[in-house]
Amino acid sequence: MSVHVVERGTGTPLVLLHGFGVDHRLLLPLDPAVEAAGGWRRLYVDLPGHGRSPAGDVASTEGVAAAVRDELARRLGDEPFAILGNSFGAMVARRIAHDQRDRVLGLATIAGAFVAEHDRRTVPEQQVLVEDAAVVASLGDAGADYAEVAVIQTRENAQAYTEHALPGVIAADQDAMERIARRYALEAEPEEASPEPFAAPTLIVTARQDQVVGYEDAWARVEHYPRATFAVLDAAGHNVHLDQPALVAALVTDWLRRVDAERR
Repeated sequence: MSVHVVERGTGTPLVLLHGFGVDHRLLLPLDPAVEAAGGWRRLYVDLPGHGRSPAGDVASTEGVAAAVRDELARRLGDEPFAILGNSFGAMVARRIAHDQRDRVLGLATIAGAFVAEHDRRTVPEQQVLVEDAAVVASLGDAGADYAEVAVIQTRENAQAYTEHALPGVIAADQDAMERIARRYALEAEPEEASPEPFAAPTLIVTARQDQVVGYEDAWARVEHYPRATFAVLDAAGHNVHLDQPALVAALVTDWLRRVDAERR
């Protein structure tokens, strides 16, 4: 099956995988930092059933990972690449990074899901640090979904949500979402299926007020990633890169610098 990919720039491939029920546009706020780093060919993937990628017969997270692997093989051949995943996309990114260690130059996760089953996750209570009912109301029907994840409710933050998250929510194939959600867990966690420490430069960004995936489950894997920068950012929720854009951009820039230095 064909997977829709938006490509920007030239150089070493960097694959970016978005979360569940959105599309590649959620990660576009990272693009200025990646472009400024220089030398990266960005491949923004719409996962099957998301954005402009049809679901086909994909009916599980394993199926999503297989579709992404096939698309990367078609586009990149044996070329080495770095990979970044957000939320659900981080599960897929971790799977690909471990399966293809010899080709993966670095791994980054942003608000990554490290435990598939929600009731087994260690998450904080929902907390809104800056609440603004007028901002939520200004989004109309989208206000309730925004309020579910918004820790800092400002007009700027709501605009970022409207521009980068909402279009993917609207475009998502709901039947495919339900099908994949029924088999959301990977067959085995990558760190357990491939237990040798993952030694490539790594970045793990979590958010202190992220009540969707939390931060503790990611930190439980710290010893598996000896070259990882781990960060838990305050005043941020599940859309941490929208809540704390400058901090996340700085961390991504540092990760790309470390990846680049390692391969020279």
